[in-house]
Amino acid sequence: MRIDLASLTPSEKQYWLQHLVAPRPICFASTIDAAGNVNLSPYSFFNMFSSNPPIVVFSPARRVRDNTTKHTLQNVLEVPEVVINIVSWDMVQQTSLSSCEYPKGVDEFEKAGFTKEGATLVRPPMVREAKAKLECRVLEVKPLGEAGGAGNLVICEVLCAHLDDTLLNEAGKIDQRKLELAARLGGDWYCRVGPENLFTVPKPNTQLGIGIDALPESIRFSKVLTGNHLGMLANVAEMPVVQPSYSDDHLKQIVQYYALNPDDMELELHRHAAGLLENGKVADAWQVLLAGVIT
Repeated sequence: MRIDLASLTPSEKQYWLQHLVAPRPICFASTIDAAGNVNLSPYSFFNMFSSNPPIVVFSPARRVRDNTTKHTLQNVLEVPEVVINIVSWDMVQQTSLSSCEYPKGVDEFEKAGFTKEGATLVRPPMVREAKAKLECRVLEVKPLGEAGGAGNLVICEVLCAHLDDTLLNEAGKIDQRKLELAARLGGDWYCRVGPENLFTVPKPNTQLGIGIDALPESIRFSKVLTGNHLGMLANVAEMPVVQPSYSDDHLKQIVQYYALNPDDMELELHRHAAGLLENGKVADAWQVLLAGVIT
């Protein structure tokens, strides 16, 4: 299927892109106008773009339906400050409720049942129930167009962050598993970033991975190992060598049982290695696979 976006209506473009560019973090923005009216609204066109200076950007787009602008956009143009409250799973339903198009002057804090908490450096209040908040100064608002669906990039400098102590580990760092972030996808879809669906991928950093092109052909063209498996194997800084002291009872059984059938042995070795890789045991998987290469 090929989709030519130039031929689509604004709502159709929004449909396809919001489903494909996902999940997206949620900017739960509290703003204030020159008269002191507070607004609270979520935006999933949001992300971090720089750490020095600390810059985050969100985009209150023009409504596709009637090309009107949102109160958040109007507020930051009057008072260039915003608190970005980070949305966790336990507040996602209330956050969604605040996105209703209430008339200007209606307090979404009250409608959604959130509690105002005074910020320390900016005028808009924070959401007390949010476990993390970012006080920001708006540096620039960059319109991307004038038609319905056009974004308005609100470029924010993060001045300070507030974190609930329950998010921290013993070293005073964030425990990613405790945040339980909520994220937006397409339509009514959200996802919950809980401990059960988190995983780590070691970064090469200053050491270069050998690359998939450097893997032995029997491994690179394996009928068992997936692209993820190959990526893990190729992320080592140098080609591993056989460790004579390595011991694995299942490996011994495979070698003994399939000694007269090299093709079946390779298949079983790759299956065993795949299981090890699924459990993050890259060094062990390499030893199993090297046994097949040498044999």
